[in-house]
Amino acid sequence: MTADLSWMLEDIVRNVPKARHAVLLSADGLPRGATEDLSAKDVRTISAAMAGMQSLSRAIAHFAGDEADRRWSQTIIEFSHGWIFLIGAGQGAYLAAAAAPEVDMQQISFRMHRLVARLGDNLTSPPRVDAGRAKTADDPRSRPASAGAPGFVLPELDQVVAEVAGARHAVLLGGDGLPRGATSGLSRDLADTISAAMTGIHAYSRATSPFTGGPGDTRWRQTVIEFEHGWIFLIAAGDGTFLAAAAERDADIEEFSTRLHGVVPRLTQGPARAGSADA
Repeated sequence: MTADLSWMLEDIVRNVPKARHAVLLSADGLPRGATEDLSAKDVRTISAAMAGMQSLSRAIAHFAGDEADRRWSQTIIEFSHGWIFLIGAGQGAYLAAAAAPEVDMQQISFRMHRLVARLGDNLTSPPRVDAGRAKTADDPRSRPASAGAPGFVLPELDQVVAEVAGARHAVLLGGDGLPRGATSGLSRDLADTISAAMTGIHAYSRATSPFTGGPGDTRWRQTVIEFEHGWIFLIAAGDGTFLAAAAERDADIEEFSTRLHGVVPRLTQGPARAGSADA
């Protein structure tokens, strides 16, 4: 990382109120630059965690739909004490920024994308990642859940998906990486795959907590992954359980997120639906 590029990263934290840090990293998890107030250890941690998260995100892009264009656009992680934003910065590179809870999200997004454009001479490829080809109808993971799996379909999730236009699927999973239930249109095999990947995404999300620069009693709330064809949400559901959900690109994600958070208390009642890990 040259001194000039380091100064360009500093531009985010100096010109966006409540912005805290910025890191430029490669797709294989190697840091390529950071703002000056971060330790080398923290930079290595955030770079490795973000790279791992993107690898898992691309692997589950089909959860948000089978459209051919499944490019990743951005990832947003919310904590009780702040936000982390991640966007593409050219082929094989990402730009991450951390901010306080009160940050103007539109302003920091604008600054990040403008910085990527200014980095064009050094990072010249399009700032998005191809998530791969869509699954075919012959893929067993795309088949509906079997009617012979009593207790696996959760009516509460079916109701949310049915009532929010553009909502696709939802899965309740435990801290052990196993699905506790799902919407009726989702196969058990796909629910298993999504649950395992989401457990990893949760772990990577929590690993980035020090990057926000908040107090020690941090609490992860949700991770939102945006693709060209849709959205994937992972939210804390209490008692070590998580709720993963997917929606179309044009869905009202604010309504969907609100409904998902609202249904969490009903989903996590009773010992059969409680996990063992702390979210």
